[in-house]
Amino acid sequence: MSDAPIQRLVARGFSGEDTPALEDLQNCIHCGFCLPACPTYIATGHELESPRGRLHLIRGVLDGKVEATERLISHLDLCLQCRACETACPSSVPYGRIMEDARASIVANPEVRPRSWMWRTLLLRRVLTAPWLLRLLLTGARVSERLGLRALARGRLGRVLPRKLRDMEAQAPSLRRRPFRLRGPLARPRDAGMRVALLLGCVHGEIYPQTHAATVRVLARLGCEVVAPERQVCCGALHSHAGDAETARDLARRNIEAFEHERVDAVIVNAAGCGAAMKEYGRLLRNDRRWAERAEAFSERVRDVLEFVAERDFEPGLGRVEEMVTLQDACHLAHAQGVRDAPRRILRAIPGLELRELATPDRCCGSAGIYSVVQPEMSRTVLDAKLEDIAATDASIVATANIGCTLQIEAGLRSIGSPSTAQHVIELLDRAYAAGSG
Repeated sequence: MSDAPIQRLVARGFSGEDTPALEDLQNCIHCGFCLPACPTYIATGHELESPRGRLHLIRGVLDGKVEATERLISHLDLCLQCRACETACPSSVPYGRIMEDARASIVANPEVRPRSWMWRTLLLRRVLTAPWLLRLLLTGARVSERLGLRALARGRLGRVLPRKLRDMEAQAPSLRRRPFRLRGPLARPRDAGMRVALLLGCVHGEIYPQTHAATVRVLARLGCEVVAPERQVCCGALHSHAGDAETARDLARRNIEAFEHERVDAVIVNAAGCGAAMKEYGRLLRNDRRWAERAEAFSERVRDVLEFVAERDFEPGLGRVEEMVTLQDACHLAHAQGVRDAPRRILRAIPGLELRELATPDRCCGSAGIYSVVQPEMSRTVLDAKLEDIAATDASIVATANIGCTLQIEAGLRSIGSPSTAQHVIELLDRAYAAGSG
């Protein structure tokens, strides 16, 4: 019997060192607990847009029963990678890493890699890893905003622009604040009992500089010397989610080396997606003999800023903040890192602040890295459900823990004319400290 059909299926399947592990897939008992937790299944009602359905497709490709066609890949591409299914799963199926491995295997195989994936990979490699280019692009956006060009784009001029450009512009935040680009020592309080390093990220300091500034002030108040390593780079989270594991590994090595050089007690991250990625550097570099051990040691020192603060005596000196607030659990804080209580403990400690919980606080808002750009329709569907949930709380502020959530929810609130705003939890804590010392 000829083995030609089998060879053809291998060519149209997964390849590379990141091929999903069968032992991970075998944990799935097909119970369906993941279905009501999955935003895309809730939106479509289709089994293949659920975690269970996608795992079935991945297993089919690995077993050589189906080809990794563009249609099959489209089901994997519609996944938000929010990892809510991991929280719901009674068998602890590591869905996040299975999906990242599947996407990396697709990117590694030119026989199956869609053209759109090739372009997105190229864009992430060339832009997010080039700070000078990012700054140039964002400087141009700042200038256009000051000249009133963005207002025109949202007015009559917007009617003649392509829909995709209009949608992207509508998602863009205001860039009126001065960017946070400081490196090296950021804070040296006299009573410093710890030395910590802050991840600045690739775009966080450019878009939401106030979050970094608030983070540094809070850490200093808690007796931490704060430093931003000069040679730090993008965390690689978006590259991993998009299947570009090679670039993610390169960025991980560079970050490990940069942060090791500072000899700090903890690596502090104020973006949940970045923190989740950095806590998983050990797995990302598991096959690299030179870096595997260093990566594991590095990941053990990574802490989300809210997780770090909540473990300390942060309550003395808090002033009143008279606001009604609701909390959006960042997917990669609640599901990927298992941190849920920390942001709530901080918010509930602030005098005058009323916390009103969402009906589904840990359901994805639809941001998911570049998802809102590559899957705009589903992203908006998921966001609309979130906006309804937010509206029911009558909150004036939506507290967040990730730059993607802030960006997505802020754009959504603006699109419906809501007066509510989105702010990182650390900004509210910083505001309370300012009120207490005023």
